[in-house]
Amino acid sequence: MSIHHDMQAAPLGRTPGAARTASGMAPAAPSAARASVPLDDVPLNRFHVKIAGLTFGAHFTEGYALGTIGYALASLNRQMPLDAFWMGMIGSSALMGIFLGSLVFGWLSDRMGRQKIFLLSFLIITLAAFGQFYVSSPLMLCALRVVIGFGMGGDFAVGHAILAEFSPRRHRGALLGSFSVIWTVGYVAANVLGMLYGDASPDAWRWLLASAGVPALLVLVLRIGTPESPRWLLGQGRAAEAKAIVLKYFGPHVTLEGGAHDHTTRTARGGFARLFTPELIRRTFFNCTFFVCLVIPYFAIYTFLPTILKAIHLNEGFGADFLLNGFLVLGAVLGIWLTIKLPRRVFLIGSFAVTCLSLVALSLLPDSAALAMIFAFAVFTLTMSAFSNLVGVFPPECFPTEVRACGVGLAIACSRLGSAVGTFLLPLGIAQIGFHATMFALAAVLLVGMLVSIVLAPETRHLTLNQASGE
Repeated sequence: MSIHHDMQAAPLGRTPGAARTASGMAPAAPSAARASVPLDDVPLNRFHVKIAGLTFGAHFTEGYALGTIGYALASLNRQMPLDAFWMGMIGSSALMGIFLGSLVFGWLSDRMGRQKIFLLSFLIITLAAFGQFYVSSPLMLCALRVVIGFGMGGDFAVGHAILAEFSPRRHRGALLGSFSVIWTVGYVAANVLGMLYGDASPDAWRWLLASAGVPALLVLVLRIGTPESPRWLLGQGRAAEAKAIVLKYFGPHVTLEGGAHDHTTRTARGGFARLFTPELIRRTFFNCTFFVCLVIPYFAIYTFLPTILKAIHLNEGFGADFLLNGFLVLGAVLGIWLTIKLPRRVFLIGSFAVTCLSLVALSLLPDSAALAMIFAFAVFTLTMSAFSNLVGVFPPECFPTEVRACGVGLAIACSRLGSAVGTFLLPLGIAQIGFHATMFALAAVLLVGMLVSIVLAPETRHLTLNQASGE
């Protein structure tokens, strides 16, 4: 069933009637009044840039915090020897936390509002990131990484929702897709620091992990004073507050589409149960499945990139590391352009096909074919990084405002649960069945994502966001 994102109710702030002159004729409306535009079509302004900057800074921090673990584990392993079990547990612990945090904070965000979670999530991340400096056991590090992931899960759910609800339709795809670019920059920055300084001292891993607290603290401070989403306020029946925020940040002639519907009706229609109604279940299943199939190979491979390069004898120096990290950044930037230029479905399905074939090639090539393996790995990296932008685009565009954070949170939760399992199993898989068979298994995951996308992926490129769907 299709979901209608456009509503025809009168916008906020529109005068219901016009005064007439003594002659009975309506006075000519001022030109400014005729120029009023809905929030979905407002020109990009400084406030949009600020909100984008706050969400981008968060994604840089999250990419950085997740990226530190790969090289920190190599240094940590010399102080606290880790078997394959603890390598997998620590590598996947933040992903487990994201699973929990995205569910809990996604649900709370649709009830308490976006702004509170916007702050709380980064308070949690900041404290836990600095706490990593003082860990004394693998279990303690694993627990702190779960807490960091818990905060990240909240920020993923509310960050995507709040930027989508403020962004104009014309720029929404580029802004939401840019999450992946900034996340990748943070991830690569952590990898580069790990390569250069991971072995600088016995405690280098402590400094590397705790350094994630610095950008987290900066983001937390800058987020103080962020306004609530006017779309969420309108959905709660708080039309005057929503109108005041639109007036303050966008001007008197910008209107918020939709009317103030009955608050109790909207509340009853929210929550996770709404995601499984006939109206939304296809989109819920699609977003959870494509997200899972995309991130399982992404996190499994790049969390243990040094281990994988060693397994295929490409770990001499930092040449392969720098090349692949460069392709991660290049692919993420390319992905923004492709998100703007291509239909969402075409971009998604085609990218699943290319990454699947790349991993099949890696699974079939012999270890002696070093150049061919680097080429296949580079194609996989470039494409995977490019279409990872869509994980920030599809979920916010698929769900209505009253369940947008729940929908985004559920998709993220499923993806992180899947990627946590994949990340935990990858070192065990390489040890038990070998690199080539493990790559073939990951290619099968991408094939499932492609097939599900062919059947279920909607085209959301030109949709507007509103308070409800199916009305």
